[in-house]
Amino acid sequence: MIILRTLLAAIRLLLFLLITLIVYGILLLTNIFYKNKDKKIKNGIVHRRFIIRLLHLVLGSKITIYGNEPKVSGLIISNHRSYFDPLVILRNILAYPIGKKEVASWPLIGNVCKTTGVIFVKREDKESRTETINEIRLVLEKGFSILNTPEGTTHIEPTTIKFKPGAFVIAAQLGVPVIPVAVDYKNLDDAWIGNDTFVPHFLRCFGKWQTEIKVSYLEPIYSNDVEELIASTKMQIDHELIRFRKDWD
Repeated sequence: MIILRTLLAAIRLLLFLLITLIVYGILLLTNIFYKNKDKKIKNGIVHRRFIIRLLHLVLGSKITIYGNEPKVSGLIISNHRSYFDPLVILRNILAYPIGKKEVASWPLIGNVCKTTGVIFVKREDKESRTETINEIRLVLEKGFSILNTPEGTTHIEPTTIKFKPGAFVIAAQLGVPVIPVAVDYKNLDDAWIGNDTFVPHFLRCFGKWQTEIKVSYLEPIYSNDVEELIASTKMQIDHELIRFRKDWD
């Protein structure tokens, strides 16, 4: 059984890398026709969505969606279970996600992230956090969406942990909506926490025939009060996380 699961996961990993490599090659080719950096990023975001949709088919994701995917642009706020979260949330949504700086150095995946609108941050570095906040502001001012996980780390707590306020401050100042999104996995071992590295985590999680995931898109919240935005967003996401677990249990 263990051998079969490892074999399945290994095949999926190879397909994961192959699909990513092929679409990344197409992205680089099509970017030749764009001189403007913003247009290149927009093209990259569209290609990223195509990669994500194919990967879900390959990896055996069973995603149950609640609510309606946002029709307005704004600050998309999600809880954080795994590096796989953006692949769930951005399956159909076009947005600029915030990612950990370490991901930029990953072979192939880091290159794809750099050309598809991922904004990298080194959370323990004050200068990096400031640069990221400035980038978030620019993207939101241009009318595009940002996907942020303000908990700052992955975990398996039943509800969200403390939210960092940075992105909420920008949303309040610009008057853009905060769009809460809750995401969770039936198998708690699918959470990517601690010092777990990419390949071992991938092999463990995707050796199962199916990975069950729930995602809930909640109603946009408008306010110029940062504390209100944080409290309301946190409350709605927590409510969904509790509901997901009750459904599974």
